[in-house]
Amino acid sequence: MSMIGLPRQFVRTRRFTSGSPTAFTVSADGASVLFLRSRSGEDPVGCLWCLDLHTATERLLVDPARSAKTAGRAGIAAYATDDAARLAAFVLPDGLWVVDVPTGHARRLPVEGPPADPRPDPTGRRIAYRADGALRVVEADGTGDRAVAEPDGAHVRFGVAEYVATASIGRDRGYWWSPDGTRLLVARVDEGDVPIRLLADPTDPDVAPRALRYPAAGDPNAEVTLWLVALDGERIEVPWDRAGFEYLTAAGWDVHGPFAEVQSRDQRTVRVLAVDEANGRTRLLAERHDAHWVHLLPGTPARTASGALVGHCDADDTRRLTLDGVPITPAGLQVREVFGVDGDDVLFGAADDPTETGIWTYRAGTGAERLDGEAGVHTAVRRAGTLVHTARTPDRPGARTHVLRADHPAVPIRSYPAEPVLRLRATRITTTERGLHSQVLLPSWHRAGDPPLPVLVDPYGGPALQRVTAWQAPMAFVSQWFAEQGFAVLITDGSGTPGRGPAWEREVAGDILGPVLADQVAALAEVVRRRPELDPSTVAVRGWSFGATLALTAILRRPDVFHAAIAGGGVTDQRLYDTHWRERFLGRPDEHPERYAACSPLSWAADLRRPLLLIHGLADDNVWPANTLRLSGALLAAGRPHEVLPLVRTGHAPTDENLFEKLLAHQLDFLRRHLRLAPR
Repeated sequence: MSMIGLPRQFVRTRRFTSGSPTAFTVSADGASVLFLRSRSGEDPVGCLWCLDLHTATERLLVDPARSAKTAGRAGIAAYATDDAARLAAFVLPDGLWVVDVPTGHARRLPVEGPPADPRPDPTGRRIAYRADGALRVVEADGTGDRAVAEPDGAHVRFGVAEYVATASIGRDRGYWWSPDGTRLLVARVDEGDVPIRLLADPTDPDVAPRALRYPAAGDPNAEVTLWLVALDGERIEVPWDRAGFEYLTAAGWDVHGPFAEVQSRDQRTVRVLAVDEANGRTRLLAERHDAHWVHLLPGTPARTASGALVGHCDADDTRRLTLDGVPITPAGLQVREVFGVDGDDVLFGAADDPTETGIWTYRAGTGAERLDGEAGVHTAVRRAGTLVHTARTPDRPGARTHVLRADHPAVPIRSYPAEPVLRLRATRITTTERGLHSQVLLPSWHRAGDPPLPVLVDPYGGPALQRVTAWQAPMAFVSQWFAEQGFAVLITDGSGTPGRGPAWEREVAGDILGPVLADQVAALAEVVRRRPELDPSTVAVRGWSFGATLALTAILRRPDVFHAAIAGGGVTDQRLYDTHWRERFLGRPDEHPERYAACSPLSWAADLRRPLLLIHGLADDNVWPANTLRLSGALLAAGRPHEVLPLVRTGHAPTDENLFEKLLAHQLDFLRRHLRLAPR
């Protein structure tokens, strides 16, 4: 099986997601499902489709490639509908579009631009959208376009989610319609106090640097306030204790009225507030505290049809779902996400195995019940008794989606992802007395009795995600590519990773690297003892983002274990990362400077004794290139040889298939040179 195509295929297929259905919306009567899907595994153009459950047939609603103005690689990245799912709105390069779902008639609306984030009101009479810092509303027939909230300051925008909301909090919206479509709950974001960072292209000195508002640890955040806005532009402010609770973590407007969730700067207290739609005043619905940080559970807060508040609590070392503060799920079942509320039923993801996520439902009187029946990572959408179930399982790559209704046969939604050119040869292992979950990937050609293989430790390891899960995750195929070059690849999820319970997640409070590295070393030692295919005398480590910071920590702190390292897009000075994410684990830098020093590889540059390759995209506005450049400068000043690979016009992750192919080849060459390995 050819290995040449995997790096290019990985990027070309958007990590094997092209051709797969996503973004499901069930109609109010449960009789149809809208979704996005491109035509094939290598087609990037997202199209809008409708599945008619009466006939079990799919209908193409919008194909952007048919329009000369939108032809090429442009597609529908997101859409929104009215409550009945009869009108859908979306943005293409030439403007704001709507489609009448029953007829399939699509039309472009003459609006101000460039438009962003269009959302029909629940009744389908009008569409709100963002443009040039203002929130605007246009009638569904294209008439009456007007601003309902315009910037009232030099650095003010309405209806947006500020940087930390999208990057760290998990809130990507900045406005919400009332159920009757006559008013909106709108976020006003003032970034005037947020420091400006300059991001230049050093390959083109004639181009001015980009000026970006980026709140790094300890900096002022954007000032975010909420307003009730009428269609004529009249505004009423929603007051709360902003001095004590400066983060807006969630908001919405349901049949019970507007609501908001706010969090203190130290993240130890979260309040859920009901908003009086007449005067904007708030009252407390719930409050949670934690000695380290209050976890923000995706999909919450929400309210059932009868008004019960859906939330969660951390009790019995379990993340448990709550209704009006009362736990409704058992100890040991870790809740990962609330998928939605349908009447008084709550649909959520949970599992007692941290590598899995099952679909569960809760209904008063019957309790919690699991709906899926196989190991894997499952997600779902449900409305009016119609369940859209997506299953990702360990026996095959990609995902399968079926629509389920009572007394009806399951209806599949077709999927066309590209078949990976490599097959995974992976074995899951549980190691150490801590029960660490690891995965070992071997070359397809390796046989029992062959000489042991050099080891490539390839984790992420941070609190944002897991790599060892019960499905064939896309990044595993990149790890398999390295295995095919002659490595035994080891991936371990250790301290702080999700899914193991509140205590496990909080092991990294105050130290995001020490416990994580200890678990990587312990897992490596035990796997080497168990598996003769692994050669402990030749061990390298590679990682990207947090994984890069972990790789740097490994090579600087444990050169006795790791003999070479590759670090791409890593944080080397924790003070350069954003407020909400970094302060969650380390606190404020002025209050805990010792934590920031202890978790910043820049502090230990003089300790380098092993080969190191640093990689960074020069257009990275998530982890700033200054991280890698400062570390390189410190290494040079300390007389420590190393290699630096800058990626021109590249952000946090490469998106060009030629660049990605050459990047993996360069990493492979680095490992072979410094570990003295013969090429296969």
